[in-house]
Amino acid sequence: MGVPPLPVRDGLGPARVRLRGGPVIDELGTRFGEQARAKVLAGEVVCADGSVVDETTALPPGACVYLYRELRDEVPVPFDIPVLHRDDDIVVVDKPHFVATMPRGRHVAQSALVRLRRELDLPELSPAHRLDRLTAGVLLFTTRRELRGRYQTLFTRGAVHKTYLARAAVNPDIPFPQVLRSRIIKRRGNLQAREEPGEPNAETLVELIAPGGLYRLTPRTGRTHQLRVHMAALGLPIYGDPLYPKVVEVAPDDFSSPLQLLAHTLEFDDPISGVRRQFVSRYRPGWCQC
Repeated sequence: MGVPPLPVRDGLGPARVRLRGGPVIDELGTRFGEQARAKVLAGEVVCADGSVVDETTALPPGACVYLYRELRDEVPVPFDIPVLHRDDDIVVVDKPHFVATMPRGRHVAQSALVRLRRELDLPELSPAHRLDRLTAGVLLFTTRRELRGRYQTLFTRGAVHKTYLARAAVNPDIPFPQVLRSRIIKRRGNLQAREEPGEPNAETLVELIAPGGLYRLTPRTGRTHQLRVHMAALGLPIYGDPLYPKVVEVAPDDFSSPLQLLAHTLEFDDPISGVRRQFVSRYRPGWCQC
């Protein structure tokens, strides 16, 4: 994907809408309501080449237009995002619980990306990987658009060593350490990922490192909710997990029971300098920042 034709505004990039084809104003109005039609009439919708869409513009199926979305009211997440490291190329933060990495669904202005773009005045800041909204810990961003792919590739190649800490119950009948391998599938529209028969695509080393139920989890793959699924499969769901083993409804403004899962360390060879990098979360066992 190329550079969007509209700049980042107040920390948020433009939304990209792929069209079904035909008059743009009619399609946007049908799909998104009168507010979208009004944006066309106000000259606030542009094509991929930067030209302004007006009431006569018609585009073929698959074409894209860009516009700034209207932000809904969001519940403020009352936790800071501490910066662990910042240089010309990257920013590394200790993401708190309840903060989404990127804008998604009802979490937009309160996402780490938008908040950090605003706080650090870095409009091209982009995440090199993601952490679940409920997971706290070390999160890496790139400062310029042209750098993002080089750091993202480290994660897709499995060239980043990651360890997590988690709190859960202890079962003396379960031996540790052990490696869990299974096939985990997350389907669109389902809150939970599930283990299914078939070739394993997820692998996690699980170690009990304190008798009270502190575990070190080392994922060797990166499936959605992998660590949470594997711990629940052991019969030891992570404390505070509202999805595993069963879904529990939590109010948007309830920050009282964070998921006790922490992205503790991140280690890799920097693709720009070649230097070995290691970043460690400053949260500690009992790390709830509430």
